Amino acid sequence: MWRPVKKSSNGSKPPCHARARFCAVRAGQPDPRKRKAMLPHDDAPRLAVPDKAAARARMKIDRAAWAVRTYARYDRAAVMKVARAVAEAAHQAAQTYAEWAVRETGMGVVEHKKLKNELSAHPLVDFYADTNLVDPRIDSARKIVELPKPAGIILALTPATNPISTLYYKAILALLSRNAVIFSPHPLAKECCRDAAARLEAAAVAAGAPSGLIQCIEEPSVPLVHALMASPNVQVILATGGSAMVRAAYSSGNPAIGVGPGNAPVYVDPSADQSVAAQRIVDSKAFDNSVLCTNESVLISLHENRQRLERGLRTAGAHICSETEVAKLRDWLFPHGHLNTAAVGKSAVWVAQEAGFRVVASTRTLIAPVEHFGCEEPLTKEKLCPVLAFVSVESFERAVSAANMIVRMTGAGHSAAFHGLNSQRALDFASALPVYRVVVNAPCSQGAAGFATHLAPSFMIGTGYFGRSSVGENIGPQHLVHWTRLAWNSDAAVPFGDFSTGRVSSAGPEARPAPPPPAPAAAATPGNGMDRDLLRQLILQELRDLTRGQS
Repeated sequence: MWRPVKKSSNGSKPPCHARARFCAVRAGQPDPRKRKAMLPHDDAPRLAVPDKAAARARMKIDRAAWAVRTYARYDRAAVMKVARAVAEAAHQAAQTYAEWAVRETGMGVVEHKKLKNELSAHPLVDFYADTNLVDPRIDSARKIVELPKPAGIILALTPATNPISTLYYKAILALLSRNAVIFSPHPLAKECCRDAAARLEAAAVAAGAPSGLIQCIEEPSVPLVHALMASPNVQVILATGGSAMVRAAYSSGNPAIGVGPGNAPVYVDPSADQSVAAQRIVDSKAFDNSVLCTNESVLISLHENRQRLERGLRTAGAHICSETEVAKLRDWLFPHGHLNTAAVGKSAVWVAQEAGFRVVASTRTLIAPVEHFGCEEPLTKEKLCPVLAFVSVESFERAVSAANMIVRMTGAGHSAAFHGLNSQRALDFASALPVYRVVVNAPCSQGAAGFATHLAPSFMIGTGYFGRSSVGENIGPQHLVHWTRLAWNSDAAVPFGDFSTGRVSSAGPEARPAPPPPAPAAAATPGNGMDRDLLRQLILQELRDLTRGQS
């Protein structure tokens, strides 16, 4: 229905913009004022949709910060009680998580993963039982008092190849050094890692530890991991994984301890018992389908002992490939020069079948004789599967040169192995290589990791300056503690402090001699045992994060 245009009180017609609105509404179009309001502006505030995974991760960091402030005041007896309780929980579940890890990742051998899990529990705690990282150290002769200062919150990356053993190992290192740890597992192993972390956390709390010392990211992703690594609330990153992730950890702006790739050459000298050496090498290469970065990658012998060594390898269960099989293996394992990751952690029989040839079902390792080594031969790169390149040379000096070229191509700073009774040659071999550990007459997989030698047991093999890393030894809890040093005047006339009586503590005046008993179940508060004040603070922080950027 037509309506006349109303005049204003003074008798004039409405302004043009008013008439335009009237006509637009009459034509069924939206009010121009509303249309304008709906137009986006670059400077207009937008609704910020919160990232739930990031918000949960921030809450884990807040929770860990609370826990580590409490745990830093525990005395050594309390710390060891917690560590041993967690080691026992880890040991009891070693078989369960070995099966779970193989099922979830498709990599490795159950019985071997079970053994690695067990070695990362009680033996690890026992190795560091006499390493006191809690009590101050008093050196009266030098007039120095040293006070241990734990790092705080550790962000620990775990790989798909050794998920549970690495998680066990890093959790116990954190506990022994009075730190909290948040795990970011590889997505291929997130389920078993999440469950394992929860089990260890429950064991720690039952032994008197504060809740929140051991946590795990439920849904890891690359953007989330990068954000966590750059968090100002993370004190140190323990990076175990691919080279790209380790480099990202070092460039995050936070302190990081990372490890580089392995590619261990193993030299068998004519002075060695060839059958014994062959058995050790095959056992090592077949262990957990070669997923340990410490496994042998290239076998080197002299021409004079090659035939005896080959006989020993066959007896130990290895298949020595023909030239045709080597070509098939090279093409399948290194298409376009890059490792086919489908082979990682798979059996020798499976790899041979996928490469296009058959071997007997009992084959444990594939030996690939090659003429060249280094950049010209991809089979002399790191493989992480039971495939061992094999070269023979005319002299010991040539063998050392070959080993040197191999580790400089990939694996600098990592590991090598020597089999033989000639001690001088062992020294010369080690002196010439840019590596920080040489395993002698032992399987390199277990030996470099400290399980078949007296090296520190470890799932982080420091590659040092050769490998562009910060630590060149097997990583332990001592790398997660720094020390404040009180240094008195060196002048003998200035007396040193008297600490024969009174309290000497690194935790300050609020030092706690023993952990508090766990809260009874009936008195438990929301938030997995957290006190209400802390829970309220976390909720408020979460609400602030959720509303940040909104208007």
